[in-house]
Amino acid sequence: MKPKIAIYPGTFDPVTLGHIDVIKRASRLCDTLIVAVAHYSNKTIMFDLSQRIEMIDTIIKSENLSQVKVLPITGLTVDFAVEHHASFLIRGLRTLSDFDYEFQMVGANRMLNPDIDTIFLPADPHSHFLSSSIVKQIHKAGGDISCLVHNTTLKYF
Repeated sequence: MKPKIAIYPGTFDPVTLGHIDVIKRASRLCDTLIVAVAHYSNKTIMFDLSQRIEMIDTIIKSENLSQVKVLPITGLTVDFAVEHHASFLIRGLRTLSDFDYEFQMVGANRMLNPDIDTIFLPADPHSHFLSSSIVKQIHKAGGDISCLVHNTTLKYF
């Protein structure tokens, strides 16, 4: 039987407790989960690619998630999925606006490669409000972000 490989793509700038929750839950659905850290984004990036990869890699090792790999991604997610023999993508959903955007992405991805499916994981009720942008805004304003990010992530601020 062919191993189940999934891709969880994102910028993870920074990785939040919400992201970690999705990584843990998604890792139980597949044999290998690849956290694909985007090199570029339409967003303003606070941490460079190597820092974001290092943050996530350190966290997954501390959580004993040996079936999770962290790799950089450039280009289309569906092409990356094919390159790594993945059969599905993982996406976390916090709000209805997330669903609207992600549903559009599913349509585009299915047009590009109908063999790649997407699985949505709803956010934990304790982190449904949480985004990397909110973490950056709170930090920039001098607020305490220790309850929003892993201790490893906190060390990068």
